[in-house]
Amino acid sequence: MAEPAATTATTGVPGGHEPAGFPPFKTETYPSQMFWLVITFGFLFVVLWRVAGPRINAAITSRRGAINGAIAEAGKARADAEAAQARYEAAMAAARTKANALAEETRQKLNAEIAKAKTEADARAHDAMAAADARIASTRETAKAAVGTAARDAAIAIVERLTGDKVSADEAAKALGN
Repeated sequence: MAEPAATTATTGVPGGHEPAGFPPFKTETYPSQMFWLVITFGFLFVVLWRVAGPRINAAITSRRGAINGAIAEAGKARADAEAAQARYEAAMAAARTKANALAEETRQKLNAEIAKAKTEADARAHDAMAAADARIASTRETAKAAVGTAARDAAIAIVERLTGDKVSADEAAKALGN
């Protein structure tokens, strides 16, 4: 059997071993930690500089190009929309002008037709008034003649009844003032 290792009287830890501790805090290992830190940092720097950097830059450039392209396309679409709006407004203005011209032309035609109809109606009314005046004058003359004849006949009858003498129609007419 092997002989047991010597132990310290208070801890029971085998002798000849170093005390345990957290290696990064040990000052004896600082130079080797610094060496590997510089090597690791240098390696990561070269990897980021030569591999990841260009990839990131390419992605950013690609994204920027896509964004600028989209902005340019949106600007073109906006310009097209503004041009379409201007064409629409010009077409609407032309349509309004044409509609106003047609309305004015129609208004003038209707006014001319109304004036013509009014003139014709006035002429017909004037003709009807003239015909009515002629009929009234004719009726008046006929009535005058009838009244004159009736008055003459009445005068002849009155004189014959009152006096018993016969009066001629011409004498009765002279007496009445016809």
